[in-house]
Formats: sequence, C-alpha cells, structure tokens
Amino acid sequence: MIKGLVLNKHPLFWTIFHLLLGVTATFTPYTVIAWFYFVILSSMGHVLKKNSSPFILISLLLYLVSFELLSRMARTSPFIPYELGKYLLAAGVVWGIFSHKTKGYSGIIMLLCLLPSLFIDLSGLVERSDVIFNLLGAVNVALVCWFFYQQKFTSEEVGKVIRLMAYPILGILSYTFIKTPDFDEVEFVLGANMDLSGGFGSNQVSTLFGLGTLLVFILIISKWSLSGNFYLDVAILFALSFQGLLTFSRGGMIGALLGVVIILFFLRGATLSQRRRYGLPNVGKYVIPMILVGVLSFVVVDQITNGLLSLRYQGETMGTIQGSKIKTLNTISTGRFDIFMGDVNLWFDHFVFGVGAGASRFLRETMTGTIAHVELSRLLAENGFFGFVYFVILSWLGVKLFKNQRNPLIKGILIALYIVAMYTTFHAAMRTYVTPSLLGLSLLAVQTSKKAKPKVKKKVVKVLEPVVS
Repeated sequence: MIKGLVLNKHPLFWTIFHLLLGVTATFTPYTVIAWFYFVILSSMGHVLKKNSSPFILISLLLYLVSFELLSRMARTSPFIPYELGKYLLAAGVVWGIFSHKTKGYSGIIMLLCLLPSLFIDLSGLVERSDVIFNLLGAVNVALVCWFFYQQKFTSEEVGKVIRLMAYPILGILSYTFIKTPDFDEVEFVLGANMDLSGGFGSNQVSTLFGLGTLLVFILIISKWSLSGNFYLDVAILFALSFQGLLTFSRGGMIGALLGVVIILFFLRGATLSQRRRYGLPNVGKYVIPMILVGVLSFVVVDQITNGLLSLRYQGETMGTIQGSKIKTLNTISTGRFDIFMGDVNLWFDHFVFGVGAGASRFLRETMTGTIAHVELSRLLAENGFFGFVYFVILSWLGVKLFKNQRNPLIKGILIALYIVAMYTTFHAAMRTYVTPSLLGLSLLAVQTSKKAKPKVKKKVVKVLEPVVS
C-alpha cells in the first residue's frame, strides 16, 4: 500500500480519502485502526526486501507516525498505542540503522549523552513511565540523526514524503471541524480552548495544524501539489490555518509562519542564474495568494472572537487586561519562562550529571510538579553537562545545512524544517513526532536536478557563391 501512496497517481482521491477517514473517526475508531494495520501489513514486503531503498522505510514511518494525534482523537488505544509516534519511530529507525548504511555517527554520541540520566534520580519520586515520557523523545531525535543523516533522496522523493505526512493531518482537520461547536455556544477567553480543538489538547492540535499549514505551503510553492488542484490546495491551506488559529494555542501557528518566512527568505535571495538553473517558482505568483489566505484566516477568526485573537497573540491574558497581573515574559509564554529558569538553576546546582531523567519537575523551585515544555532546559537539568553536549551537537547539525545545498528552494525548505523542529522543542518539548520527523527530513542529502535548457534549432543559412563568368 505504501507504494501506491508514494506513487500518488490519484492525488484527489487520496486527499478526499483522508478527509473522510477523519469524518468516520468521529463515531468509530475501527476505520482508523483497520486502515493503519492494512498499510503496515501490505507494506512489509517492500520494507523487508533485501537491498531496498531507505526511501520506502522512511516514507512508511513518517506516514504512520503522522496518525499519532488522529488515533488519540479516535480513541484507538490499545490497538494503536497512545504514544504511537515515540514507539513506532524508535522501532522503525532502529531497524533502518541495522538494515541500511548510515553516516550519522553524531547520533551515537547523542545517545551516549543520555545514558547517565537513566541511573540517577535525585528526587526519589521518578517512576519508569516518567523516564520513558521524558527521555524517549530525545532518544528518537538521536536515532533519527544517526539514521537519516545524509541518506540520498531526490527532491521529488522529499516532496512525496511531505505529502504523505500531510495526509493524516487532513483527517485531524475534518475531525476537528465536525467536533467544533457553533461559535455562538463557545465562550471565548484569552487562553487555549479545548472546545475548538476537537476536545483534545489544544497545544498538540495547534502544533499539528501549524505543521500541516507549513507542509501544504511547501507542496504548493514547490509545485509538488497535495490534491492535484491548486485551488483545492489553497482552500485546505485556509482551513488548516483557520482551525489552528481557533485553538488559541499560539505555538504551532507561529512555527508555521516562521517556516514560511525562512523559505521566502531563501527564494527572494536567489540570483537570476539560480532561478534559471533550478527552475525556481515565481514568488509573487504563488506566495501573494497564500499570504492573503493567511491574513484572511486571521481576520476572520479575530472577528469571530471579537478581537480576542489579536490580544492573545499580543501576549495578553485576562489578568493583564483586568490589571491584576503585569505582562511579563512568563505571562506571555504561559509559564514556560519560569519552568525554563527553574531547570537552569537545577543545572547550575548539578552541573555534571544533572538530577536524572524525569526528576526536574519534582525538584525545581518554580512551577514545581509541572512537566517541562522547553526541551533545552530539561536536557540541562536532567542530563547535566551531557545534555549540553547533546544540544550543541544538534545545533551543529543545523549549522551544516547552510553549506550542504545549492538550490535555494531546497535549502530554504530543509532549513525551515530544521528550525521549526527546534522551535517546537521550546513550546512542546520533544513529546510529539513533529521534532524527530522534521529533523530527519532536514538532514537528508537531497539531490536536485537542474532545469533543462530548451534546445535551440540551428538555422541553416545557404550562402550563394558568386558565379564567376
């Protein structure tokens, strides 16, 4: 089945199919369960085949882990694990490491940096589930850096993988759309709203809608297309940004905007020779309509919420509006800054080995008991100096992206995916599949074909020699 999805001969059919999959998830989990396992079973032959390309395995993995949130919404547990992305990605990447050649040896060092925290617990309160919850995301990122690094993909293959990742998000879109109550029944407040995120965690839903917005934008600007119809793709782009803004959770939508700006930056900086050489898109032709779509979605949601959306993105809360609180970096970040500083103080006190995986929330003086939303501070507090080394290696891999690609569009896409992946760790840590998946894609060695130059027919000019009489 994965081969059929990758070839994508009927893009409109698959777009409608995944939208309907989300519709059916509103009243039964079994359609999602059946489709999930059908894809796995029907694709195993390609994955297990000797000398097969890692492209098939990576395509299958990133498509399946993208069902993480939809499967939670449909309540498919225990048939589909609750934290699908963590376990499936870890198992699939480990298989890939042993069955394919790898070059990402820095990922091995990152894994070794996480080991000491397994044997430390200065709080005495950490359970095994806490260790898995806090550490497996970082383990997945290290494994992805090990397996994905410099795997050779063509630009067209990258487009196919991005399309596969976008499909399950369409299911989340239709599910949320149906579950959203009438706006007249909703009491809008200056905070994340679960009623407008399908009754599920608004931060995760916003993150996925932001990711979907970015992925669809990439497909449109690169002429890879999602549905095969430009106007339908733009309509989907509007729907994703509209529903993402409705959640009132800012992280995901700011991430989408950040990724779009980075891609446009590299496209605008392309020289005329690069535009001709790589057949780069006309920025105005594609971007202006999409920017208008984004602005329109913000204006519409702002009107629906009587201006509360604008206040939300300005960092206002009910307390700051009423005058009972002062707007600070902590109120703007909804407590994340205090968590960050509490973890950093723990790191200063336990600089070498940290306090142990999962222990920081029990020991920090600020926001005690609250799970860390910033992965950097969690790495420092729980892994000490080794967590610092882990983050430095991860940052170094990102710096190398500026040198590894000449095509401005592909460079912009890869750097955007990397930066959005890193940005996500500052508001949702590494608890979703978003960070490892986007990091993995950004580390691929993407080969782009130059635009073929049109053949010019040479005109044969007959020269009449003078006749000498």
